[in-house]
Amino acid sequence: MAQQDPSRDDVNPAAEPSTREVEVHEPAPVVRDEHADPSLTLAIEHQTAKIPSHWFLIAALGSMATSAVLEAAGRRRLGRFVGKWPAPLLTLGVYNKLVKILGPR
Repeated sequence: MAQQDPSRDDVNPAAEPSTREVEVHEPAPVVRDEHADPSLTLAIEHQTAKIPSHWFLIAALGSMATSAVLEAAGRRRLGRFVGKWPAPLLTLGVYNKLVKILGPR
């Protein structure tokens, strides 16, 4: 079995710039008919874009407060159920903001 040079142990093989030539192709089309959203999706995005984005943040904060109150009142099971709502609400808020900025595609 051949021994390796110990000075080469910490060398990244990808550190050297590539000398290989790469073919440049035309970019793929951004919009294709088979990737189009169904009309129901577009209708939902048009309606949800009308909701102010801060409502999702308020709803998430409200569910956290409600969860804390329920936990303090001894309703642990319901408090933990309501406590799981902030993450989906904030995710919906981000999606709503993206639809407003980028528009339905």
